[in-house]
Amino acid sequence: MHTGGRLIAGSHNRNEFVLINAEENGRIKSVRELSGQICQICGDEIEVTVDGEPFVACNECAFPVCRPCYEYERKEGNQACPQCKTRFKRIKGSSRVEGDEDEDDTDDLDNEFDYDPDAMRHQPISDSLFAGRLNTGRGSNANISGTNSENGSPPLNSEIPLLTYGEEDPEISSDRHALIVPPYANHGNRVHPMPYTDPSIPLQPRPMVPKKDIAVYGYGSVAWKDRMEEWKKRQSDKLQVVKHDGDSNDGNFGDEFDDPDLPMMDEGRQPLSRKIPVPSSKINPYRIIIILRLVILGLFFHYRILHPVNDAYGLWLTSVICEIWFAVSWIMDQFPKWYPITRETYLDRLSLRYEKEGKPSELSCVDVFVSTVDPMKEPPLITANTVLSILAVDYPVDKVACYVSDDGAAMLTFEALSETSEFARKWVPFCKKYNIEPRAPEWYFGQKMDYLKNKVHPAFVRERRAIKRDYEEFKVRINSLVATAQKVPEDGWTMQDGTPWPGNNVRDHPGMIQVFLGHDGVRDVEGNELPRLVYVSREKRPGFDHHKKAGAMNSLVRAAAIITNAPYLLNVDCDHYINNSKALREAMCFMMDPQLGKKICYVQFPQRFDGIDRHDRYSNRNVVFFDINMKGLDGLQGPIYVGTGCVFRRYALYGYDAPVKKKAPSKTCNCLPKWCCLCFGSRKKKNLNNKKDKKKKVKHSETSKQIHALENIEAGNEGSNIEKSSNLTQLKLEKRFGQSPVFVASTLLENGGVPHGVSPASLLKEAIQVISCGYEDKTEWGKEVGWIYGSVTEDILTGFKMHCHGWRSVYCIPKRPAFKGSAPINLSDRLHQVLRWALGSVEIFFSKHCPIWYGYGGGLKLLERFSYINSVVYPWTSLPLIVYCTLPAICLLTGKFIVPEISNYASLVFMALFISIAATGILEMQWGGVGIDDWWRNEQFWVIGGASSHLFALFQGLLKVLAGVDTNFTVTSKAADDGEFSELYVFKWTSLLIPPMTLLIMNIVGVIVGVSDAINNGYDSWGPLFGRLFFALWVIIHLYPFLKGLLGKQDRMPTIVLVWSILLASILTLLWVRVNPFVSRDGPVLEICGLNCDES
Repeated sequence: MHTGGRLIAGSHNRNEFVLINAEENGRIKSVRELSGQICQICGDEIEVTVDGEPFVACNECAFPVCRPCYEYERKEGNQACPQCKTRFKRIKGSSRVEGDEDEDDTDDLDNEFDYDPDAMRHQPISDSLFAGRLNTGRGSNANISGTNSENGSPPLNSEIPLLTYGEEDPEISSDRHALIVPPYANHGNRVHPMPYTDPSIPLQPRPMVPKKDIAVYGYGSVAWKDRMEEWKKRQSDKLQVVKHDGDSNDGNFGDEFDDPDLPMMDEGRQPLSRKIPVPSSKINPYRIIIILRLVILGLFFHYRILHPVNDAYGLWLTSVICEIWFAVSWIMDQFPKWYPITRETYLDRLSLRYEKEGKPSELSCVDVFVSTVDPMKEPPLITANTVLSILAVDYPVDKVACYVSDDGAAMLTFEALSETSEFARKWVPFCKKYNIEPRAPEWYFGQKMDYLKNKVHPAFVRERRAIKRDYEEFKVRINSLVATAQKVPEDGWTMQDGTPWPGNNVRDHPGMIQVFLGHDGVRDVEGNELPRLVYVSREKRPGFDHHKKAGAMNSLVRAAAIITNAPYLLNVDCDHYINNSKALREAMCFMMDPQLGKKICYVQFPQRFDGIDRHDRYSNRNVVFFDINMKGLDGLQGPIYVGTGCVFRRYALYGYDAPVKKKAPSKTCNCLPKWCCLCFGSRKKKNLNNKKDKKKKVKHSETSKQIHALENIEAGNEGSNIEKSSNLTQLKLEKRFGQSPVFVASTLLENGGVPHGVSPASLLKEAIQVISCGYEDKTEWGKEVGWIYGSVTEDILTGFKMHCHGWRSVYCIPKRPAFKGSAPINLSDRLHQVLRWALGSVEIFFSKHCPIWYGYGGGLKLLERFSYINSVVYPWTSLPLIVYCTLPAICLLTGKFIVPEISNYASLVFMALFISIAATGILEMQWGGVGIDDWWRNEQFWVIGGASSHLFALFQGLLKVLAGVDTNFTVTSKAADDGEFSELYVFKWTSLLIPPMTLLIMNIVGVIVGVSDAINNGYDSWGPLFGRLFFALWVIIHLYPFLKGLLGKQDRMPTIVLVWSILLASILTLLWVRVNPFVSRDGPVLEICGLNCDES
């Protein structure tokens, strides 16, 4: 039954129901209209409950099921909704069946248990369910279809008694009497039989209090208005009923239910996404193995600590300390994976809900941010392909705006964007006409596939060849610009009109904004509108801290708020093109979901990459992190922000708290007297907890209060006190967001939008102001608002702050990857990339935003905090890792070992530990969908990165914190495609290569020395050698990809690396032999050799 969220009532002198408390007061609807939903099981109409609400059997999907079928399914059927398979919950008035959960909000002792009184012994259960129902009309009953008495129908009051039992109260108007429909009012076809009562026999009133005046009850049922308000809110929040437009039907409402779009509307009000938990057959064994591994770790450390190695005490103690660190790191990494989930989106439901035929699209606007710095390291052709994929995205063109941040103020980027905007006029209509994927031309034309597959349009081949020729010419023009930019003129570049390019001095230039597309007069070749394309280069002056990428992103946030102010933002790196044209729609399935969307701060997509070799030698795909760790976090409070491929809620970026869902008031315990200490104690404890929670939330909700205060002021409050409050709130907002009144006003618009009637020139002037280098002074930008400063990995900090404010994030993995990028595939670039990530984690560790001590009392969950702690602590693991990888070589060179002679018990413990480690990895690969090759490459590069990049990041971070020595931000090169895997074998010298190479040589030398010693000493020495050899080979195997990277394609090692590594390994080995701290201090052991030297 669709009521549009309005109150239902009936009149004693009209043959119809009346809807009141609605926008259309006095609008009359028939019983047929109000009972229009049909049960999908038996075909009967769905009735109205005694509370005035339409009967809803399933609160998850609202699948139309009538009350008798609901009761039958609960008692005799599978107790689940036929559509979403969710188990039916017990509704008030239903008897309890096996499997019902205890519900605190259900107080229904009369109907909770299936009790059949004597009066109902001979009445079928299906019939007794209809006693006292408000409306039992089913099928196509003409007598109660709601037609007027003028058409010959008998008056309704001849069969249906009034709530006043036929006596009209003078204080209640004639059109404001509610009706109770008795069981005999049904004359339609039924599946469930009902006893028939002759309507000519008058119904005897049997009130509980006969002397009580009916007017005392008020209008309708008890608390009618409150219940209707609650129902309307629940319908709005959970079901989002699609309202019918009945105003233009001139009172004829019967045709509404002949609308063929009704099934589509029912589908459109369903949830836009759903969570898919990992099957219990996969996750339960995984959790059991984790618990067993914890127990085995306890037994392992019990044995290790109680059995020291006396003749090598230093080796034993060092190894135990390293093992304890590894165990703690494993716990911090493992438990955030306890609740892994995946998600599924319903794009068709999104379209049905927000894109109705013949009406403008109601999808929210999205501003897309593309960041670039150096066009020499980030080729303009790659940036152009990213921009083209954004402009051609499958989304309403008036809802998309693309902003390109050029933090290097390069004229090459500016001219390349100008060329890109021209080519987009041809490329965008071609993509949308033939629905091609991907919509980045470089990768579309580079696909090794039959492009004619599923393309039957006769003009497709001709147009594809033409657009490919245009793209080749476009590439020539871009490459010509790059070649010209190689040699900068002495006086700098000049523009077309002869004026100097404002960005000739990269460190000292004004802010620049240029709108290439989206303004009047610029359309594609078919005359259609194009998305907006805006070039932005923020102002830079000497003496200002510009905060690198985070500062550039905050400037984009402010500029976009002035120009378009979309409520959602997507940020991508310049090399991450949109691979799935429906990526924005995938994100909107979460952001615009009426049930869950309000608490989501961002939707993170996994990073996928092109151009990586088949074996992924250096684990560039990072599949374990994106397909295992991130799925685990999605089951907690959401994935961490990884810097690209993320759709944000602008409101959350402004540092506001997440909306708090009001909890239903808890009921008082009536099971024991009030003097019971247990009841008093629990009440008192709850009150104390509520007070503590309120105190904790005061600080976080201060900003939100400021907004509501300003909104109330703008709503028209009067008085001098209000003016003072307005000025005070305005000052607070300016202190938080800056001195731009236009931008401050835009922050109050949670749903976005720009002022109407404002000229574009004035908006651009204001946008230039908000990207000036001094705008953020004495504001909260970078502290509480926008991208957070203080680390080169601003992504972790930004997501962490949002989660501390109570927001949650969502991890979306579409079947077709949403974004694809290019990864550094040679060893040196890969190590530098990992170095930058690790350095950012070290900076966060030493900052006030360290998750170990920041954010308590906010909205951050415990296991989510574990994940953030692990993300900033992992570089410290490099110290015990390097020490532990050195121990095998020391053991082989000295003949000592970190474990005493192993007993049978110790052997079982060690075997159980290794088996549990392997089982954990296998089960993770199973539920995460990760191959064993990817898992093993990840394990190998964890050792390689830990022994090189993480160690250097740790020292650089310490130098920055203790000595103030800042490190330069290194942009990872994004090379154009000069051949398949052309850079895989390119060697670039870096000091990061020295530590792992030293470890590799030391362990190889140790293996040679150990084997040689065993050969010389005979058979008895082979037994103890196996443990040491296994330990050393474990290190060598993990460093094998590093060795292949050093040898390169020519199978030779650079001389400088070989010299430095051999030199360091020799020095350390000789130093060890000289010092030898792990042997007995009692002096050398002297024995008689048995030879008489005097005889000679």
